[in-house]
Amino acid sequence: MRLRLPGGMHGDSGWLGRVMTAAVAVGVLGTSRPAERWVWFALAAGLAVFLVGTLVMTVRPRLALVLLSVVAVGNAVLTGIPDSNALVLVLVAITSIVVVDLDRSGMRPILAVGISVALGLAVSMWWFDRSDSWLLTQLMWTAILLAFGLNRRQYEIQARQTRELLVQTRRAQSEQARAAALEERGRIARDLHDVLAHSLGALSVQLEVAEALLAERRDVDGALERVRRSRRLAVQGLTEARNAVAALRADDAPELADALRVLAEQHEADHGVPVRLTIEGTPAMLGSGTIVTLLNAAREALTNAAKHAPGRAIDVKLAYGPANDSRLRPGDGVRLVIRNAGPTQGDGFGLTGMRERLALVGGTLAAGPDGADWLVIAEVPND
Repeated sequence: MRLRLPGGMHGDSGWLGRVMTAAVAVGVLGTSRPAERWVWFALAAGLAVFLVGTLVMTVRPRLALVLLSVVAVGNAVLTGIPDSNALVLVLVAITSIVVVDLDRSGMRPILAVGISVALGLAVSMWWFDRSDSWLLTQLMWTAILLAFGLNRRQYEIQARQTRELLVQTRRAQSEQARAAALEERGRIARDLHDVLAHSLGALSVQLEVAEALLAERRDVDGALERVRRSRRLAVQGLTEARNAVAALRADDAPELADALRVLAEQHEADHGVPVRLTIEGTPAMLGSGTIVTLLNAAREALTNAAKHAPGRAIDVKLAYGPANDSRLRPGDGVRLVIRNAGPTQGDGFGLTGMRERLALVGGTLAAGPDGADWLVIAEVPND
């Protein structure tokens, strides 16, 4: 899309340049001494048309082009009159024509005016019996002013393009900042969802057990213990949510192995099932985004295991080193494997969300049955 900026082709100093050009034309014409009275009227009319043309250059560029062309060509014919100084109107008109905003017309109108002026000068030479050297001099001055005007035109075009590029760059930066803010908000929302889904899932299990103890066994002490455990789960979930937001904002997260160890211990305590954690390889430096994503994948996998295979043991393995994903170079992969005995869980929203979040950090997710077990493998490259 082409931007149209105020001022057309004339830049910040356009009005000043036009006033100075008009002043030069008036000053030179003031020294004219033509013998014929009608020449004065012709010069005055040419000056008036020139002034009108320069005034409407920014608002009516096509009209300005017509008026200035009439001045340039008409006064080219009058240039041969002795002491008329009509050449000054030709020159100032040409320097103004070349900076008119011609939109898509390009250089064609300028070339047409230049050829017409040259023909007018030739007619003036023949009509007023001027020499060949006089014609060459007039053509030389015309060419010099035309070159000067074209140089000014190129400068104005570059200045306008620079302003347009600046506007587009600022707009692009604004859109990029807005997209980054939306992406960050979405990322925080997904991470909070993972944290809360894990905590609320465990909390729901404890409350169901407490309800069953009260309704079926009238076991008040057992139900109270479950309620107390539920309260601890709620506090832990709130703490985890705060830690996730703090890690995303401050780009600071705990060591992945330590965080997984705490997560495994919490799951084991909440659900009463063994969670075996093994760590292989030399720990690598990971960014907070990657750590939070892997932790969320582990939470989702543990929550699914508790939902679909309650009471079954869970194996969690964190491996630093060669990755199964062919896109990762050997030694660059960090792999998280969660295995639990149980039925097929299906590819629900939780697994889809995990897959999308891993893709944001360049990782992959594979989930499916492995014999009688359910296997989840999350792989990411080192940062």
